[in-house]
Amino acid sequence: MTGRANRQVLLAELPSGKLTEAHFRSIVTEAGEPGPGEVLCRTILLSVDPANRAWMQGATYRAQLAAGQVMSGFTLVEVVEGNQTTIPVGTVAACEAGWQEFAVLPANRLMPILLRGELTHHMSVLGVTGLTAYFGLMKIGEPRSGQTVVVSAAAGATGNVVGQIARIHGARVVGITGSDDKNKMLERDLSFDGTVNHRAEKLRDDLRAICPNGIDIYFDNVGGRVLEAVLPLMNTHGRIVCCGSVSQYDTGSPAPGPSGVPGFLVVKRLRMEGFLVSDFAGEWPAAQSQLADWVARGQIKVIEEVIEGLESAPAALIGLLAGDNVGKRMVRVGPNP
Repeated sequence: MTGRANRQVLLAELPSGKLTEAHFRSIVTEAGEPGPGEVLCRTILLSVDPANRAWMQGATYRAQLAAGQVMSGFTLVEVVEGNQTTIPVGTVAACEAGWQEFAVLPANRLMPILLRGELTHHMSVLGVTGLTAYFGLMKIGEPRSGQTVVVSAAAGATGNVVGQIARIHGARVVGITGSDDKNKMLERDLSFDGTVNHRAEKLRDDLRAICPNGIDIYFDNVGGRVLEAVLPLMNTHGRIVCCGSVSQYDTGSPAPGPSGVPGFLVVKRLRMEGFLVSDFAGEWPAAQSQLADWVARGQIKVIEEVIEGLESAPAALIGLLAGDNVGKRMVRVGPNP
C-alpha cells in the first residue's frame, strides 16, 4: 500500500429537494496502489459545476450518482505513480478523479494537457467550460456580425466566454443574470452591449426593450422561465443552443415547460439543439489554441474563482447553484506541481 492518507467527500444521501451540506460526508482513507495499466493521481484543482447537481437527479449522459460513493467531479491532476503505462510521472492531466485528494484510474481515462499559461485556465477558458462555450456557439449558434446573441447565466463559467466570443465575431451581445451587480460587471468589464435581470417581474418586456430587432441566437444555460421569455422574441430561422437547465437542477419537482414549444419552433422555423462538448473531442486542441490566442491578445478576459480546500467543495457547489459565483468556480485541493 502507498501509506498516503486520502481525504474524500462522499455523497452521503441523494437530495429530494434543495442540496445542503448535510448531503455530504468527509472521510479519510488510504490511497490505493495502481494496477497494471493504471496510475495514481494527486488532485490539484476540482471543477465545481451545475452538472454535479444534475448527476444526482438521474441518468443523463452518465449514470446517476449513488449514495455512499465518492462525489464525482472533473479535475486537474498530477500523476504520482504509474504501473505499466506510457504516461510519465509528473504529467498534468484532465480527468474525472472526483472529490478526493488521490485517485487510482486507468491511464486511458486521463487527457494530458499542454500547459498554456496559468494552470487554472485549463479548468476555465481552456477547459471543459470554455470549450463548451466555443463549440456550442460556433458549431450550433453560428454567429455572424450584426446579429443579436443572448446568453443566460451570462456571468457564469460558460456564459461569460460565450458572450466574449460572440463579441469577437461582431455580434451584439445581451446577457441575462439574476444580479444587477453581475450585469454591471458584464457591461463594464466584458463589453456586453446590454443586460437584463431574470428576477425582474417583466422579464420578457425588458428583453424586448433591449433587443428591439429580435434575437438571432440564444445560448441557454438555465431553461425554465427564461427560455419561455426568449422564445417569442426569436427571429425567423434563429438558433437556440441548449447547453444546460440549471433552473431545474436544485429542486425535487422540476417545472414542466416551457410553453411555446413546439409552436414557436414551427412558426419561426427555429433550430433548437442540444450538445455535449465531448461530441467535438477531436477538435479540442485546435479550439484550445484559438481560445489561448484570444486570451493572449486580450480579446477574452479570464474570470475565475478559486476556493481553497477540499472541505469547501460542498458549500462551493451549493453557492454556485444559488448563483453566487462569477466566472469559473473551482476548488484548490493541492498545490501546483
